Amino acid sequence: MLTIWGRINSHNVKKLLWLADEIGLAYERRDVGGEFGFPDEYLAMNPNKLIPTIEDDRLVLWESNAILRYLAARYASGTVLWPVDPAARAVGDKWMDWQIGYADAQRTMFMQMVRVAPGDRDAEAIAASLKQATALMVILNGALEKTHWLSGAEFGLGDIPMGCYVNSWFQLDIDRPDFPALEDWYDRLKSHPAYAEHVMIPLS
Repeated sequence: MLTIWGRINSHNVKKLLWLADEIGLAYERRDVGGEFGFPDEYLAMNPNKLIPTIEDDRLVLWESNAILRYLAARYASGTVLWPVDPAARAVGDKWMDWQIGYADAQRTMFMQMVRVAPGDRDAEAIAASLKQATALMVILNGALEKTHWLSGAEFGLGDIPMGCYVNSWFQLDIDRPDFPALEDWYDRLKSHPAYAEHVMIPLS
């Protein structure tokens, strides 16, 4: 059985839980990271002190987007999650890599607003992070004005990484510009039961 190592409030773990349920994969999840720490058993598999990591048969794999690609290729080949046509896959694939840059932009404001007590927050750092994240959301909104999903005409793997981060964007107590296409995409994501269950949990 597939084992997913990582705490449920991690963006990168949410990705895997969401995909696994979209595919209908059975899995076991084990808490690690954050308050749970990194036991030696885990560090033997992943010395980076990061989550998630999976075990699938004899394969041990880390890096969340690499895991997404592996699971889709192994268990959903030929579906909208892993199209046979490489060009069709590439449409969404670029947004999976693009999400890494967005995560860097959002990280400071997320950490400051979610995991730092209000009286200890760095307002200037939050503002700088918000400015960077907003600039990237302008790009994302522009793309979604031209296509229904980041993966193309249908929901696909390319929607999952940024789908996890857009939930934080809308949950954080920040001043957000009006991005109609982004909001419409978020509403479509929320119609997926696995998204509601694994991604739309309180930020912590």
